Amino acid sequence: QVQLVESGGGLVQAGGSLRLSCAASGRTFSSYAMGWFRQAPGKEREFVARIGWSGGSTNYVDSVKCRFTISRDNAKNTVYLQMNSLEPEDTAVYYCAASQMLTTSSSRYDYWGQGTQVTVSS
Repeated sequence: QVQLVESGGGLVQAGGSLRLSCAASGRTFSSYAMGWFRQAPGKEREFVARIGWSGGSTNYVDSVKCRFTISRDNAKNTVYLQMNSLEPEDTAVYYCAASQMLTTSSSRYDYWGQGTQVTVSS
């Protein structure tokens, strides 16, 4: 069992930055690939970024490439999402998730956090 708790969301102006954190419980954090997803009002949940077990493999949705960076610290059981040059279209609830597969498919993630709200004003 893995429990995930996100933090770091908030209100920011367009062009600003935020860093989301996701703290995981348990001693098996390094055995999970981690992902970030988001869901805007009235839209389906979408993949944002994912990172492999040791942090050496990352993948991003095209709309956030060169603006967002996913990273992890296995010693701290934490995964991060650094978000720069934020746009109003980035407004959503952001979720972290854990999977035993290296995948961008939300259905392959076994554990989910409760989400953190990110609001970008224009």
